[in-house]
Amino acid sequence: MTEPPAEALLFDVPPPPTPVERLLHLADQYTQHNDALDLLLRTTAPSEPDTHADSALRLAADTQSAIKAIQGERLYESVELAETVMRLQQLAFLATASGGLRAGTARGLTALAPEAAVNCAVTLAAETRRRRWASAPVADQRLTAVQCDALAEIARGHVVAGSSLDREFTRSREPKVLTSTLRALEAKGLVERTVNSAHAAYIGGPPQDRVRLTAPGITSLASVIELPPARPSAAPGTKPRPLPATAQATARSR
Repeated sequence: MTEPPAEALLFDVPPPPTPVERLLHLADQYTQHNDALDLLLRTTAPSEPDTHADSALRLAADTQSAIKAIQGERLYESVELAETVMRLQQLAFLATASGGLRAGTARGLTALAPEAAVNCAVTLAAETRRRRWASAPVADQRLTAVQCDALAEIARGHVVAGSSLDREFTRSREPKVLTSTLRALEAKGLVERTVNSAHAAYIGGPPQDRVRLTAPGITSLASVIELPPARPSAAPGTKPRPLPATAQATARSR
């Protein structure tokens, strides 16, 4: 059998994921793990720790791999970067600890992991752009602001879909992800649904469909992910305190 030329093989090998993409994928893994625990907790059979231990330990190992990928970037040290690594180390510790616990207790340890992983990705993306702007990924111009927000909410594990009385619906936190937005992202191949993988909307109801990022969706979100909005310096609606009378007189005399 004739081997293809080495040059042809190079074009078939996809580039390795960036550390930001790895963190977004890690968030999805934690979401799938949590969904599996939710469904397990709703079964009538008692659960044993080893039913989810392998998944928990795999998550811990993948979290450590993500940390090594970040450290391999050799970015200059900063408080933000150090806190990102520290948070991921905490996630790895919690995942490891959850492997030896029953499902109910274990679920609590990894409940916030998807959102934490996405927040780490946001910080890392900002640090990478700030230090290596020339090599920053090109933003996906196909995405509207609403679609960018929707991708971020999906990455955090906040979006499920289902149907009732022959009508589709989505459930999410704020900002709301509408069914029309979900369909637009599906048409672009950026998100997909995992059928009956998320817990029911009500006791005794059918499982819902988890909405997840596809591999292209992860790449697109990684290209546009930004820092959270800056906190206002004063509470909305507050006015600056007036200067004392002596200060006002001094200001007028200048």
